[in-house]
Amino acid sequence: MIAYVTVGADDLSRAKRFYSAFLPTLDYGLKEGPEGLSYVLPVPSGQVPVSPDFYVKPTFDGGPATAGNGAMVAFQARNQKQVRDLHAAALAAGGSNEGQPGFRASYGPQFYVGYLRDPQGNKIALFSDNPDEPGRDGSS
Repeated sequence: MIAYVTVGADDLSRAKRFYSAFLPTLDYGLKEGPEGLSYVLPVPSGQVPVSPDFYVKPTFDGGPATAGNGAMVAFQARNQKQVRDLHAAALAAGGSNEGQPGFRASYGPQFYVGYLRDPQGNKIALFSDNPDEPGRDGSS
């Protein structure tokens, strides 16, 4: 199980604006500290986390943060409309478009996804594979 994901950022205020445009809608809470931004899902009392935390931090070696070639972090939305809404919110908050929300022929018929780059260049996916919604071929 993946425990956490970390991406680097040179400008934490730009990163906060971008990630705070959509992660709170997916129930992530934000904790800020001198070490950076920590987006975590709530954990009911007596339970252990089931989804990874997401951290945005300056690099440990003090060098510039760079986006990994081929690396991507995907966040699951509740439905296709939420993918569209969050994709638009992330663009308005300083992200860049890497692929409009929609179905992709190379994925399953229910997989609906939009791609972005955060202000640092990290690739982010927002997706839904809700079986209660129409799929690529129009059927559910």
